[in-house]
Amino acid sequence: MAMMPARVKFRKQQRGKMKGNATRGNYVSYGDYGLQSLEAGWVTGRQIEAGRVATTHFLRREGRVIVRIFPHKSVSGKPLEVRMGTGKGEPEFWTAVVKPGTILFEVGGVSEDIARAALQRVAHKMPVRCRFVKRRHVVG
Repeated sequence: MAMMPARVKFRKQQRGKMKGNATRGNYVSYGDYGLQSLEAGWVTGRQIEAGRVATTHFLRREGRVIVRIFPHKSVSGKPLEVRMGTGKGEPEFWTAVVKPGTILFEVGGVSEDIARAALQRVAHKMPVRCRFVKRRHVVG
């Protein structure tokens, strides 16, 4: 089952703009290593699920995988060979709006080499360019 919200106030949304960089969710906070987006885009619920499955399969239930994004935005589409007009189409799929700097996935409890390999597999499934980042430990 693809990721989607349990319920929403409005079924259909407008496309919107993806301006600027991420100001929230842009640093590793739950795990030790993360996958950070380098460009803006939409990541569908199916792509998120594919990344989660690839990571957990590679780690063999070792360590911890945290998914930091969720598809809140509905994207509607009209069926093929339908004339223009007659209103907006039905919701086809759900996406997460990702800005540059957003942390998509986090991994904890494994070595850096294993985490890098696991997140590399996720990066191949994402529609945006990504990079591997480490947690910045606060000295205090």
